[in-house]
Amino acid sequence: MLNASNSIKRRGLMLVLSSPSGAGKSTIARLLLNDKEKLELSLSISVTTRPRRASEIDGVHYHFISVREFERLRDSDELIEWAEVHGNFYGTPREAAENALADGQDMLFDIDWQGALQLQDKMKGDVVSIFILPPSMADLKLRLHRRAEDTEEVIDMRLRNARNEIERWRSYDYVIVNKDLERAYHEVQSIVTAERLRRDRCPGLFDFVSGLLDEKID
Repeated sequence: MLNASNSIKRRGLMLVLSSPSGAGKSTIARLLLNDKEKLELSLSISVTTRPRRASEIDGVHYHFISVREFERLRDSDELIEWAEVHGNFYGTPREAAENALADGQDMLFDIDWQGALQLQDKMKGDVVSIFILPPSMADLKLRLHRRAEDTEEVIDMRLRNARNEIERWRSYDYVIVNKDLERAYHEVQSIVTAERLRRDRCPGLFDFVSGLLDEKID
């Protein structure tokens, strides 16, 4: 039997995950995207001028573009948010995100605090923001070394920037300390489930409730 709540028209939400590098944001995002049965989230694929890492695929993890192309998208208002992070530019294409929300699709945004603030300003009612904290700075440093994707110089830069990023935690709706990955993931999952049930995200409730009130009982 079809659950009635699943048939009520709902506007999609923007699930924003942010954290300093190494705190586990990307790992949690991957787990959320792989949970097709319960969550059915779609990743908002950002454009970036950052060089592609060996483990990344163009069009899957990011759209890797030139600085000139990025500036064209930014200046023509085709990006719903953008930011400069660690000397590289990142941004979210506007059209794809807006079409997905209108179709009731929930979008996952793996972005930094600068992009999160822009989304909260432009799409306030659609955004659910979560900041992921490391359990300690020592643990953060260890995770960055274990990742083995950056030079020592880059790791030092990320650690310096982490303190500034962590200070932005008050701007988020929810804050999760990622000491245990499984627990942190389930906490994020619970937030998504609750936010999907909010009255203001379900315009289809008007017709559903009207039908309930008009229903004749024998």
